[in-house]
Amino acid sequence: MTAGTPSPKDDPQGFLQALYFAAVQRAQPSQTLAAHLPAPPPRGRTLVIGAGKAAGAMARAVDALWPAEAPLSGLVITRYGHTPPGPAGRIEIVEAAHPVPDEAGLSATSRIVELTRDLTSDDLVLCLVSGGGSSLLTMPAKGVTLADKQAINKALLRSGATIAEMNCVRKHLSGIKGGRLGAMCAPARVLTLLISDVPGDAPEVVASGPTVPDPTTCAEAWAVLQHHRITVPDSVREGLLNGSFESPKRGDLRFKGQSLRIVATPQQSLDAAAALARQAGLEVLMMGDAVQGEARQVGAMHATFARQAAKPCVIISGGETTVTLPAGVPHGRGGRNSEFLLACAISLEEEPGVHVFAADTDGIDGVEANAGAIIDPGTLARARGLGLEAREFLRQHDAFGFFEALDDLIVTGPTFTNVNDFRAVLVL
Repeated sequence: MTAGTPSPKDDPQGFLQALYFAAVQRAQPSQTLAAHLPAPPPRGRTLVIGAGKAAGAMARAVDALWPAEAPLSGLVITRYGHTPPGPAGRIEIVEAAHPVPDEAGLSATSRIVELTRDLTSDDLVLCLVSGGGSSLLTMPAKGVTLADKQAINKALLRSGATIAEMNCVRKHLSGIKGGRLGAMCAPARVLTLLISDVPGDAPEVVASGPTVPDPTTCAEAWAVLQHHRITVPDSVREGLLNGSFESPKRGDLRFKGQSLRIVATPQQSLDAAAALARQAGLEVLMMGDAVQGEARQVGAMHATFARQAAKPCVIISGGETTVTLPAGVPHGRGGRNSEFLLACAISLEEEPGVHVFAADTDGIDGVEANAGAIIDPGTLARARGLGLEAREFLRQHDAFGFFEALDDLIVTGPTFTNVNDFRAVLVL
């Protein structure tokens, strides 16, 4: 076991947090980007653009690795509070809102578009893309307002739509996502450096694929809106139904010569945590990086697996669950990881020897200040001692309030990367 790693038997909570930080460290841009950077262009300039929760850290890494004598400039957009500490470099970092876009994102996106004008075939564009870019990179399609996009984004977030469904809609209501940014950069050489936060690592899904051809269609975006019963303005309905919002497709000559490299993936981070667990002498049951579904149902499923698992072991999973909020029903606070944990605790019914950790690798679970939370065999008993009824908190979607009262929230602050959720179930 790595020196300094807490013992799973003596300090199960510390051990689970160590697994999480091993996963986060594996996805740090400072650790992953060096192997993927090209040489500076012999004649043209190098422009760095992009967006995402990890965009600030990616920009700082590129700046540090790029030759000091080689020209370098650009602008990336990251979430509020996600700019790494330290002096400003050659690449400007602008902060904006996530998960619902705002005026700061709109303004910064307009500036990125201006930077792409007058590029030549001698120039190199490095596009830094990570999860969260869908809301940060904001340029509504013609006839769509920022207020329209904000309202539709909020409705999609409440609806329980998957990330692929949300991004399908976002791409078709955008003037820059769904390959449009890549098309703007022609005829320059474009290299997209991507940190994946989606199952399967599909580039067209991460941040709504701003530089890659889009395989989804206006018809599919309209079907998503209809399926989730989301009301939209007439301009949105007409643009989707008549095809005027269609995105660039494979075969478009503007993508000729463009390339993409995935520099970090969720599975790589899960594997890093698994390696640490094996060093501690534990059997690892790997569920993979594509676990999806309602957070409370996934929590109950993990509880079932924990009861059936051979001891000692750790169950590791990633992916992105959803929390569907019923329309018109008041609800509390809490992201998908805390809701997963609350449902898991209820299903475990104080099962001896089971400790569970869940957190978002970007350090923010939903819109609250915590990355996630942690449970142990005494969680429900401690809650009852405080007069808290776990099932009522789950009914109200107030997992944050539940774990805040127990002082069991995990607060890391922004991690400056993003490879989706990390879950670990320690069975002793």
